Formats: sequence, structure tokens, C-alpha cells
Amino acid sequence: MTLWTAAEAAEGTGGRATTDWTANGVSIDTRTLQPGDLFVALKAARDGHDFVAQALEKGAGAALVSHVPEGVPEDAPLLIVEDVQAGLEALGQAARARTKARIVGVTGSVGKTSTKEMLATILERQGRTHASVASYNNHWGVPLTLARMPQDTEFAVIEIGMNHPGEIAPLACQARPHVALVTTVAAVHLEAFESVAGIAHEKAAIFEGLEPGGAAIVNADIEHAEILRQTAQDHGAGIVEFGRQAADYKLTDVTAGPDSVQAQASVGDTQFTFDVQSAGTHFAMNALGALAACVELGVDLEQAIEGLQHWSPVKGRGVRETLPLANGGQIELLDDSYNANPTSMEAALDVLAASQGARRIAFLGDMKELGPQEQAMHAAMAQVNAMARVDQVHCIGPLMQALHQALPDDKRGLWFKTSVEMAEHMPDLIKTGDTVLAKGSLSMALARIVDGLRKMGQGGALDG
Repeated sequence: MTLWTAAEAAEGTGGRATTDWTANGVSIDTRTLQPGDLFVALKAARDGHDFVAQALEKGAGAALVSHVPEGVPEDAPLLIVEDVQAGLEALGQAARARTKARIVGVTGSVGKTSTKEMLATILERQGRTHASVASYNNHWGVPLTLARMPQDTEFAVIEIGMNHPGEIAPLACQARPHVALVTTVAAVHLEAFESVAGIAHEKAAIFEGLEPGGAAIVNADIEHAEILRQTAQDHGAGIVEFGRQAADYKLTDVTAGPDSVQAQASVGDTQFTFDVQSAGTHFAMNALGALAACVELGVDLEQAIEGLQHWSPVKGRGVRETLPLANGGQIELLDDSYNANPTSMEAALDVLAASQGARRIAFLGDMKELGPQEQAMHAAMAQVNAMARVDQVHCIGPLMQALHQALPDDKRGLWFKTSVEMAEHMPDLIKTGDTVLAKGSLSMALARIVDGLRKMGQGGALDG
């Protein structure tokens, strides 16, 4: 199906199309480009213009460029704009303007990607749904998601993230959601903010992009909920609260099982229960926010609850799986390796602590962007309640050395600077029956630990 014609894209961006081309997708990476995609030549680590010829050879329908690249003929299918980033943003806004989709925007210090996936899982059972891929939530990810949105989309889920002040409002104004959800506010990106209150103000900026009469979904349990409420009120939004202290969607009980959680909640006089197909009580709170958002988009609550049952965590974000070992035994893996901050780290340790493994083993990597108190915040993880039920903690990275030193002797495992070094020792660290958590910031490459655990079933014999 054609996503963009040359004429439509030129009108949307104010650019010039060199030929009468069509595109059925939008790509910024030649490695994942599909035939018929519009290749966007962004400047990042390298200039995307250097890859235009390759993109066209792979079957790109056209390329969005600021000039005809060297080695590309003048009659190649191109859309020439003054600035490629601005052109992508304009294309995204044009896609947003031409659709009648009901749109929900999601942000939060923790849980926004999982909540985005929950929303997409629920909404795709209600109509044609378009959602952000992976964590495409930044200055290029949001306009790219919008530019990829088909005109006949009925629901869209747009994830919006930030690293520095002033990033969320422009992205929210591009997305123009009818409903905006803030999952939580926590001590993340403190290198760029003076306080958690500053982070709350930045997260609340998503409400600046709401369509008139839109709904702001607010976590009532967080310390700075009032900042979110005030910002929503200042922009004329209707406020819908969720949480244990909420006036609207009130979480009353959560029961954790080995692979799922069951929650009880109420809205007004209506009592209801819902299941989340993942271990970890924190997922219940995210799910409740997602349910509230779906109702505001016009979905029946019972249908939203049914749809939620089809959600499960994506790779690296809380996936639980059983891995066979070469000796015929097995271990339980908690793969939460995609990212980490103090709030999500404690939640992951809670899941590990509640597991039924013979031993509970954690491989923990540095938590980045925590600011001047980063050493103390790593060391403080030794004092979280869940640590009492964790048997051994192996630490990875310069910052995690602070936790390694703070751990009691009976829990202190190995410390290495990198995941590569740690992975070499893993066959000596894991036994049949263990439950193993892998968690750290993305740059710490805890995925190598996960890969190492999987490979142990292909040859590394372990003691039972």
C-alpha cells in the first residue's frame, strides 16, 4: 500500500521531488530498509547522504535529502529539502494532519516502552493501530513514527522520551495526542536536571501537546503528582488519575505469581480485576494507566482488560524464560537488560527476590545519567528490601563497583569493568536451578550476559 506519493511528500515538506515516485514505508537505516521505503538521509554518527546510493540499490522508492549526493544521478527519485531533520519532522506532521486516528502519547521515567506495548496490544484489537517501534521516542524517533503512520490508522501510540530539558514539548506538539499518559517520575537523567521535580516538569510537558479537550492520565502515587496535575490544568486538559491513591482508577490489591500478576481496582462504583502476563507488581501500575488511557480513547473497559491479557514483555524488558543447560538441567532467566535506573533496578530485584529458584543470582550493570550522587545511588542498592532474598550479586562497570563494595561478603560476587569480561566467567557462576537476573543501562551491554546464558545450553556443562 502506498504511504507517500512524491506530490504528497513534497507538499508536506515544502521540498522538491525529482521524479514521480511512490513510497510504502520510511527508513533511516540501510541495514533494515525494505524495497519501496523512502530513505531519510539523517546526519548522526555519519551523514546519511553517504548511504543514499546504497539505499537506492537496495530498492528504496526514493530518498529524502538536502542535496543530490555524490555518485547519485540527477534523475534519481529524490525529495530535496533544505534540512533533512526538519523535512522528516514536516513529513511526520503532514501524516498526523491527514489522519483521523485517536492518538495516545506516553512518557515516564520508567515503564514507558512496556506501557506503549500494552496500549498497542489492547488497541490493535479495536481497530487499525500504529505504534512506535522499539524505543523510537526522541527527536528523530517521534517524527519517524508519525511519518510511517498510514492515513487510515484508527489508533496510534506514540512514545515520547527525553534526556535533557525542553525535549518533550516539541515532540508532543508534533504528535498532538488526544490522551497523554505519564507512567511515573523518578531519579533518571539527573545529570541534566537539578532535581526530580525538574524531571516532573519536563515529563508534564507532554500535556502541552494535547488536542483541545484532551485527557491527561496522571500517576497519583508519585511524589510530584501535583506538578503533573497543575500542568495539565494549565493546558485545559481533563485529569484522570490512576494508582493506589487515585481519585479515579484506584489500585486496591496486587497478587504476584511466578509468571503473572493479578490486580484488583475500581473506577467510581465499578470494581474490576485484570491480569498482567509478566512477573513484577510494577507492571500492574503501568497496566492500570494503560487501561485508563484506552477508556479515554473510547474503548470499553471490559474489552480493554481482555486485550491486555495478550500482552507480554518484549526482549530485554522483563522477559522471563527457561533456559536448558548442557547437563540436562535448566535455569530461569529474567532478561531486563535493556536499561536501568534506581527505580527500575529495585523493581527488577523485587521480581528476582520473589522467584522460586534454588539460588537467586543478579548480574547488575552501571545505571547511567544519575548525576553527582551516582556513586551513592549505586551503593544504596545494597540496602533495598529485595536484597535480603538475593543470594549473590555480580557487578559490571565502574559505577557498580560502589555496590560491589557495599554488599555483605556472603552476597558479593565478582566485579568486572565490562560485560565481555564477566561473560567469560559465567560457566563458573551459574548452577542448575538458579534464577538469574540481568539488568543495566544499555551501554553496559548486559545483553552479552543474556547471550552467554543462552549459549551455556549449547555446550557449557555446569554442576548441579
